Amino acid sequence: MRSSFTVLALACMAVIITPAHSDAQSLKGSKKSVDLQNQIAEQHDFTFISTTSQAKRFVELGYLVHVTSNGDYRVNRISHPYARPEVELFVSRLGRQYRNACGEQLVITSLTRPTSRQPRNASARSVHPTGMAMDIRRSNSRACRSWLEKVLLSLEGAGVLEATRERNPPHYHVALFPKQYASYVDRRLADAEKDGGAVAVAYRVRSGDSLWSIARKHGTSITELRTANELRGSRIYAGQMLTVPAGR
Repeated sequence: MRSSFTVLALACMAVIITPAHSDAQSLKGSKKSVDLQNQIAEQHDFTFISTTSQAKRFVELGYLVHVTSNGDYRVNRISHPYARPEVELFVSRLGRQYRNACGEQLVITSLTRPTSRQPRNASARSVHPTGMAMDIRRSNSRACRSWLEKVLLSLEGAGVLEATRERNPPHYHVALFPKQYASYVDRRLADAEKDGGAVAVAYRVRSGDSLWSIARKHGTSITELRTANELRGSRIYAGQMLTVPAGR
């Protein structure tokens, strides 16, 4: 049984920087969009990672987390499967919604890319080296493409990301705004609580945590934690984002 926690993609939120979208909402990309992505990276004081060793060091420090595949999404042969924790949360929620809507896995084809590992056709101002961006494969299904594009445009309008439809190869470039997205999730949870519904919470794993300690702290069970997060075993890691079901 799936968790009751679902980050809905069609709500607005207050953001730290409110982008003007007079020429946006098309997924065509623009200089203004790239400017905004870099402005957000600067606002977050993100480092543009230059090497593989630096990326791994950022994982050790908890600035980046390892993003792994599950039943809803697949990380497709990525050399640097790391991202900001909020990006992992976004991929997890979007993947679940996408799988429910389309019946297929969301496919992630790129996450953090050090500047030394950027492809030739990449923009010199790409924010992939910061860990706040991802590429999503374009589905062969027209219905799935339509669903995903509507969701991305809605979230772009809410000010939590910038998305661009790329052609070579066919994919969607998505730059997530971590602080803005985290506020969006918090707001959705607060709204659900006001409605009196029992909801799950997003929990970032800390050093020394175990499924048992997290379950005990939140009044739930290890089985429910595994089910909510589609975990096959008990292994978790510091920085990982988990959905914790509301205790009974």
